[in-house]
Amino acid sequence: MNSIWYIFLPFLEWLPSINRNTLRSDIIAGLTGAVIVLPQGIAYASIAGLPPQYGLYTSMITPVIAALFGSSLHLISGPTAAISIVVFSALNGYADPGSAEFIALAFTLTFLAGVFQLLFGLMRLGSLVNFVSHTVVIGFTTGAAILIATSQLKYVLGFHIPRGESFLHTWMEMFEQITDINYYILSVALVTMISGLLIRKFFPKMPYLLIGMVVGGLFSLLINGEKHGVELVGAIPRSLPPLSSPEFSFETLKLLAPGAFAIAMLGLVEAVSIARSVAAKSKQQIDGSQEFIGQGMSNIVGSFFSSYAGSGSFTRSGINYDSGAKTPFSAIFASVFLLIIILLIAPITAYLPIASMGASILLVAYNLVDIPHIKAILRLSKSETAILLTTFFATLFLELEFAIYMGVLLSLMLFLNRTSHPQIISLAPNPKSLSRSLEDANAKNLDECPQLKIIRIDMSIYFGSVAAIQKEIHKLTKKGYRFILVDASGVNFVDIAGSEMLEQEAKRIEELGGGLYFYHIKDGVFKHLLRSDAFGHIGDYHFFPTKKGGIQWVFTQLDEETCKACPKKVFRECDTVDKYPKT
Repeated sequence: MNSIWYIFLPFLEWLPSINRNTLRSDIIAGLTGAVIVLPQGIAYASIAGLPPQYGLYTSMITPVIAALFGSSLHLISGPTAAISIVVFSALNGYADPGSAEFIALAFTLTFLAGVFQLLFGLMRLGSLVNFVSHTVVIGFTTGAAILIATSQLKYVLGFHIPRGESFLHTWMEMFEQITDINYYILSVALVTMISGLLIRKFFPKMPYLLIGMVVGGLFSLLINGEKHGVELVGAIPRSLPPLSSPEFSFETLKLLAPGAFAIAMLGLVEAVSIARSVAAKSKQQIDGSQEFIGQGMSNIVGSFFSSYAGSGSFTRSGINYDSGAKTPFSAIFASVFLLIIILLIAPITAYLPIASMGASILLVAYNLVDIPHIKAILRLSKSETAILLTTFFATLFLELEFAIYMGVLLSLMLFLNRTSHPQIISLAPNPKSLSRSLEDANAKNLDECPQLKIIRIDMSIYFGSVAAIQKEIHKLTKKGYRFILVDASGVNFVDIAGSEMLEQEAKRIEELGGGLYFYHIKDGVFKHLLRSDAFGHIGDYHFFPTKKGGIQWVFTQLDEETCKACPKKVFRECDTVDKYPKT
């Protein structure tokens, strides 16, 4: 019963650990997080095509719900760059960015994404993210970084390009307007970027984005930017997140479902990956399914409080942990402090240049590009490189939802391809070993018996791998092997297709005058073979608990004359071949 309560009210598990010391640490971490998320919330809302206050509302509501219903002690959720650009892409064709209709659709999209995530969590599908290669996320975020940067260059250079233009069309427009650069706007943007980068380099614990925006705003006032075309963001309302209502018409839900599903998948991969990354430092065990529930609940609840789709933030989660957070209360304190800050300084945003915000978003885009990982992928794996490049170019030139689906599909195809081609290793006794242990015959250049072939299958025998395994066994019999002994220690699972294939091969080899034998079978695999009657059909004398028993029995079935003429003497039994009566 307790486990059920922990699924629906997981905060009951960590609430008893709260004390004066944890509260002190969480307050400090929460204050740090509030300062960090202030410029990010404004910037990410702009990427999503929403007024800046909605990024701040999302930064208040989403982290609290995700912290209460997730499993991580340190994960901080909220608006993210990657999710924001998918929100913009999913809605851009249906309403004008920033309009009331666009905002209402954003809430519906968020609600739907949350429902998908909650359903995945309740069905305990947390392990699904294990099948999505991290390369997909790297490829997508790299492409998204370029799209984000492209969308902001017009604000940094002073160009007039309609929102929602394609990647290529935007660049074409910018080249056409290259002589129309507003150098006042560009100077404000450069001052913002340079000051932010300097703060980040020399004072890494300071909120460099926020300081960069402030310096950019002061510089704009100094040069009287408004008179030279430097536009301002405008004042943000000083208020709590107002109530909102997603639209539940069937047509709207049907229209937004594909985009919502893509956001749900991307959000889950982001959140669980980040939670596990931070948990590796904190030594905490993460429940993927519970994180699904937490993310789903945060988006569902957020859609009724003027918040758009969010997910886990690597930057804020890392800073939260480094700041000494002990419990998810740090996320709650961060939201409270953010609200207080907004109530105090919201009018000041009226003096924030759009160019400064654009420059800050360019810094965010730059931080999305994981150069070390990209270099490692390009150097180490051709298949992962293919996934990286495919996802990257799909993100740039296709619909973003489709790019996510393509990346996930490629990950699954890669996984299935790997599991459908199991590693099958030829084994032979090593005469230099006192126990004459069986080792890789090819790697160690060991002599093998010309009649008995010993192999180890390092993969489960299931419908995806039976063809490759069966093909390998056929190759061995074509080479003249009539007795095959399988080390099954690497087989964790056998399904119906696998057991049927083993029956077929055992019968076929027996008709050739030999036999298919097994040893070191795991209990779960053995039980399945018993239930499926494969054990009885193959024959109980084909299964052995140890390699010694298996080799001794199979050796008695070998052709005695061939053994006498064999100079290799692979097994100990070879020295006593005359003592074995053949049956």
